[in-house]
Parts: sequence; C-alpha cells; structure tokens
Amino acid sequence: MHQEDMILRAEDKAINWYPGHMARAKRKLAEQLGRVDVVVELCDARIPKASRNPDLDALVRGKRRLLVLNKADLADEAQTRAWLAYYRSQGLSAMSFDSTRGRAKDVIARIEKAAADLVAHMAERGVKKTVRAMIVGVPNVGKSTFTNKVNGASIAKTGDRPGVTRSNQWVRITPYLELLDTPGLLWPKLEDQRDAQCLAFVGTIHDQIMDQQMLAIRLMERLMAEKPDAVAARFRLKDTTLTGAALLEEACRGRGWLLPGAVCDTDRGAAVILDEFRGGKLGRITLQTAPKAGE
Repeated sequence: MHQEDMILRAEDKAINWYPGHMARAKRKLAEQLGRVDVVVELCDARIPKASRNPDLDALVRGKRRLLVLNKADLADEAQTRAWLAYYRSQGLSAMSFDSTRGRAKDVIARIEKAAADLVAHMAERGVKKTVRAMIVGVPNVGKSTFTNKVNGASIAKTGDRPGVTRSNQWVRITPYLELLDTPGLLWPKLEDQRDAQCLAFVGTIHDQIMDQQMLAIRLMERLMAEKPDAVAARFRLKDTTLTGAALLEEACRGRGWLLPGAVCDTDRGAAVILDEFRGGKLGRITLQTAPKAGE
C-alpha cells in the first residue's frame, strides 16, 4: 500500500480524553477551594479560548480570580493584547506572562491586588493576613513552571508533557503569600472539536491517544493557511499548494527525513513538526483570534 494511502486511512476522529486521575483531581481541587483566597487560572496564550476549562467557572464562582495568558513568548503579541482586552471587557482581571523570562514581582503584585480587600479587612482586626492562591488550568499549560518562576527556585515538578503534576503542592513565596500548584484538569467531553484539535496541537492532550501523523498534517494545513511563508521556509517546501499526506511528505523531502530508498520518514517528520511548533521555532503564532470586546 502506498504510504499516503496508509496515512489517510487514519480518519480524523473525535478527540476525547478524560483519564480517571482527572476526576480525582477535580474532587481534590473542590476540597481545597475553601482554604484559598485567590484562584490564578492559567491558559495558553496561543489558544486562549480552547485552553480554558469551562468547568472551572462553576467550581471557583465567588472567588477572587486572576487569569494569566501563559507562554506569551510563543504567541502573537498583537493577538495577546486583543485577548487581554476581550477578557477585561468581560470583567476578568487578566495579564500575560512568560514563565521562562517573566518577572515574579509582576505576578505577586497582581495576586496581592486581587486579595487587597481581604488583607485590609483582616488588618482592621489586627491580623496580618497570609494570602493563599491556587494555580489551576488544563494540563501542560505551564502551571508548575509558573510556580517555580514566581518562587524563584525549582520546587514544583515540571515536564514537557501533560499530566506531570498529580497532586496538590503548597509553595511559600513570601512570608505572607503561598501558592498551591494543582494537577491539570480537562473536562469530561470536548464538545468543540476545533478547540480539541488546538489542545492537541500544543500538547495538552497526549500524542499517544491519536494519530500523530494526522495531527501534524492538520497543524501544517492550519499554519499554511495563516503563516504560509514561515512554514514554507521552515520545511523547505517546493510546492505550497499541497494538502493532506502529500504536504507531510513534501516536508519530509524538504528537511531530509528519509528512510532507505528515499522513502519519506513520516513518523519522524510528524514528531519534529509538532515539537518545532510547540517550541516556537515557527515563530510567535496564536491559533485563535480574539473576539471583539463586548462580544
């Protein structure tokens, strides 16, 4: 069977992933909420809509909140500003952050601002309040790296795959501020398959549960529609009109991902394409356009 036919046999299937440990994580998160003053929700700045768990709104209703568009160094700056304007128009306190080079004091100041009324209330009673903030978000959005950056030292375990953090972990940041790093939390059913695909593109959903070649093809098609020059240059594409498996094979030929007999190594090609996008090697790309403020 021709290699292209083999790839195309793997039809696009609905993406769904809700391991048992996430149900347990949701219960533990709910149990801890009564002990925290501020909820800091992290989303991925490249997919600000898709990477927000809709279940969290119900869980943390009534809590002081801060939304952080994390990994902002990988996202389009103009789109990040547009998303911040949109969320602020919805009444959310929001900021962007680069967990690699961002400044911890900026985050600490925003958390303290969110809890300022509570701190002032306790001060009137003669109590110096210790603010406790919970870090929440979907898997692989950078919660542990964020916690370590704010802390100034590697305390929380990190990794480049979803599901590294499996338990709650308190970290003291200052004498009067503590952060709780929590496991990534998806919701039981991913209704919007375009959002689900975005989650898969950035690595929120394990690559092992889907066809990696098809995922890389869909990502390349998406990027060719939005950033054709960057993609063509990165993968040395001679024919930029190709789609489907032919596009993946063209990238393999362009980058020299070949097996003996000049057969395209599409397994390797798919893995590298996904890794390079996730690592920002194709440039700063945002996959979701911000709605107009007020929409």
